Amino acid sequence: MASTEPLRVCVTGAAGQIAYSLLYSIGNGDVFGKSQPITLLLLDIPPMMAVLEGVVMELQDCSLPLLHEVVGTADPNVSFNNVDAAILVGAMPRREGMERKDLLKANAKIFEDQGKALDQYAKKTVKILVVGNPANTNCLIASKCAPSIPKENFSCLTKLDQNRAISQVAMRLGIKTCDVSKVIIWGNHSSTQYPDVQHGFVNLNGQAVPITEAVKDDNWIQGEFLRTVQTRGAAIIKARKLSSAMSAAKAICDHMRVWWFGTAEGEYMSMGVITDGTHYGIPEDIVYSFPLTIGAGHKYTIVDGLEINAFSRQKMDLSAKELVEERDVALAFLKKE
Repeated sequence: MASTEPLRVCVTGAAGQIAYSLLYSIGNGDVFGKSQPITLLLLDIPPMMAVLEGVVMELQDCSLPLLHEVVGTADPNVSFNNVDAAILVGAMPRREGMERKDLLKANAKIFEDQGKALDQYAKKTVKILVVGNPANTNCLIASKCAPSIPKENFSCLTKLDQNRAISQVAMRLGIKTCDVSKVIIWGNHSSTQYPDVQHGFVNLNGQAVPITEAVKDDNWIQGEFLRTVQTRGAAIIKARKLSSAMSAAKAICDHMRVWWFGTAEGEYMSMGVITDGTHYGIPEDIVYSFPLTIGAGHKYTIVDGLEINAFSRQKMDLSAKELVEERDVALAFLKKE
């Protein structure tokens, strides 16, 4: 049910290109409902304040009936104050010559600070989506630095990967994306992620047909399809000379809307969540993407009992191994401080 009180939504990296594609949709009611007033709290670093001021002016000029207030700030204590939802888009990007450990170190500090601010100022019911890469490990760091907020209130974005996988299947079969269901992203939002169609279906002439039967090409499923989804972000950077923005913003909207209102009947949502070691042999204390269903009260349930073949097992474990290594590197940096 929508509240007459404005929902307080924080977006970090708010002067960046993803936020520029995202903020209109939030203010227009496309995420939290068409009758839910919104207060947008926009955070970026001090050098970006002039740009952020322009973003605030544009949102005002959109004259959106649901947009109650827009606040632009460089102070996390302001942007996270009493928020209901936090979408953490801002992160240190990987620059030329930067090793992965350098990227992990820089982002560990950013998400340590943001986690502490969330812990101190946000509502304990806040729902937090981490988008900035490496998203899975950044999400874990933020959660560890916000111990008073339940772990299940943290997630990272793999809906973009799920959307990419769905689209590839739809294009292969010449059908609409809405006729593809139960495609899963396992693991890390990186090139080790495992886009899995073994449990998915397509609607062909009103009949639910397994994707593997409809495609009839295991070489494509285990080869070109897998590589395309795993490396799609890099392909877009090569083509645009910029990272994904429009598609990332759309996936953020999809993720938050489903988290808020629940999964459709017969559908799975892929999102990265903190593991407890009890699902599919994935080790505890990493943020790993699973198939989920989401019900009342924004509560998610990991879909258990899916049969995992040897090919899937290998891919799932490879991504888990990478996440354990990322976690250990990032936590070592925090301990040195």
